[in-house]
Amino acid sequence: MNQRHYPHWPPQLPLHLTLPETNLFYNAEVSAARYPHKPFIIFYDTPITFAEFKDEAERIAGFLQQACQVKADDRVLLYMQNSPQWIIAYYGILRANAVVVPVNPMNMTAELAHYVEDSGATTIIAPQCLFANVAPLIGSGPGKGIEHAIVATYSDYLKKTSPIPVPEFVAAPRKTFDLPGVTSWQEVIGRHIEPGPLTTGPDDLCVMPYTSGTTGKPKGCMHTHRSVMSTALGGCVWFSSPPDGVYLSVLPLFHVTGMQGGMNSAVFSGTTIVLLPRWDREAAALCMQKYRVTAWQSISTMMVDFLSNPKLDEYDLSSLTGTRGGGAAMPDAIARKLKALTGLDYVEGYGMTETIAGTHINPPHRPKPQCLGIPVFDVDSRVIDPVSLEELPQGETGEIVTHAPQVMRGYWGNPKATAEVFIELDGKRFLRTGDLGHIDEDGYFFMTDRLKRMINASGYKVWPAEVEALMYRHPAIHEVCVIGVKDEKRGETVKALVVPDAAHAGTITAQEIIDWAHEQMAAYKAPRIVEFVASLPKSGSGKILWRKLQEEDAARVAGSRDSSA
Repeated sequence: MNQRHYPHWPPQLPLHLTLPETNLFYNAEVSAARYPHKPFIIFYDTPITFAEFKDEAERIAGFLQQACQVKADDRVLLYMQNSPQWIIAYYGILRANAVVVPVNPMNMTAELAHYVEDSGATTIIAPQCLFANVAPLIGSGPGKGIEHAIVATYSDYLKKTSPIPVPEFVAAPRKTFDLPGVTSWQEVIGRHIEPGPLTTGPDDLCVMPYTSGTTGKPKGCMHTHRSVMSTALGGCVWFSSPPDGVYLSVLPLFHVTGMQGGMNSAVFSGTTIVLLPRWDREAAALCMQKYRVTAWQSISTMMVDFLSNPKLDEYDLSSLTGTRGGGAAMPDAIARKLKALTGLDYVEGYGMTETIAGTHINPPHRPKPQCLGIPVFDVDSRVIDPVSLEELPQGETGEIVTHAPQVMRGYWGNPKATAEVFIELDGKRFLRTGDLGHIDEDGYFFMTDRLKRMINASGYKVWPAEVEALMYRHPAIHEVCVIGVKDEKRGETVKALVVPDAAHAGTITAQEIIDWAHEQMAAYKAPRIVEFVASLPKSGSGKILWRKLQEEDAARVAGSRDSSA
């Protein structure tokens, strides 16, 4: 690493972090041995101890191996909301020596089909409320491929009445699905099948979260037990996380930030997590007060909503000793409001799916607002000219590139995309992040723009090409271009400029397109705004000039604001 990144390194922390030469499941074994009776998960007042967690994960593993014929390195889809079953399933898949493929539960059947086909997974673990999206993919033939499905019921883990409001989909009673290859979670747990030997090592594949690129097709990021261990352990050390802390885990676990900060770090350190299936500011405040939450990881939109709660002063938040997160820069006004309320700074960080969470984090003792932070343990991060690949001097804007132990092995089954995202500098393999930024005089990194085409809607990454590909299925759409537009609540939101098919021009409405899109794709991807246009500007090679449309839309919005001022 370059010494210029060290001036404000957290006191008492080493510069180098020695990673365990073990697989991730070993962390579960250790914590279950150390703290067998301690609650690991608290789910609406129902505790699951570390020993119970390990035991049930092993039962899932045994069933996967013997009933589903899952072998070492096989991929298994994990498709559900935050829940005890999500965490138990994740570690059960690892205990079966297999690879977790986490899937956003907002995805619909057409989107889910890509994960099935691309990963080659034949087994899925899903909740009953999403089974309708899974069912069309069960069997053999075109567009199918799932042979075995384990179906979970969230309410099976509601053993006590809780003052925390329980969403309807969590409280729903168990359903039955009498289909070949489909087994209920409770039956799997009840069969007590013991798994075979644990054989995976630190350099075997562990988890394969998917990210999208400019092609619009999500790509699997191949992470090993070593790369996952890097940010799981690194987060514990960076934030000095004690075993007797309590995390509020509300960020989605399918996303690498929630996965690492809200689950894997806690398994390693033996920390209790209070689990919520989705964001609810009242539930979050109640949990902080009732369970004496000490650390909360969020995104800026969550914090904005949390602090705008008019009843917030009714809750005792005094146990909170740390707040952190990323995804989008925290607005100054919100950071000041948080500081006034709790005395705490919001410690921002930066990472990617390709790096299984953080490569840069602000020093907790000296954070800067709207800042990515400094490179963490064993991370070599630089700013280069994206064309010449020459390193740029401090203060100049260029592309951020990173060499680190948490960087993925590559994209699953996609050597071309892998080759495009890596470069060699000084004999080391660097990941091109596609993000433009600069380094200040203290060695802190700041993002200034995006090199690649991406929309950040409430912390979710939306790839326009993927949305466009799905929208072209609508018979009334002749051409479409998806752009990001400013949104006060979401940061950015999705807008579609549509050239209607001649046969439907004048008969289809924008709202009909919006409603249809919400049925076809995850809600955060679906366009909130649809504008009909006569044509779309194109380059000489026929490519739609999306950047021109985005700039024109931004200029038009700015002009309307000026005229109304």
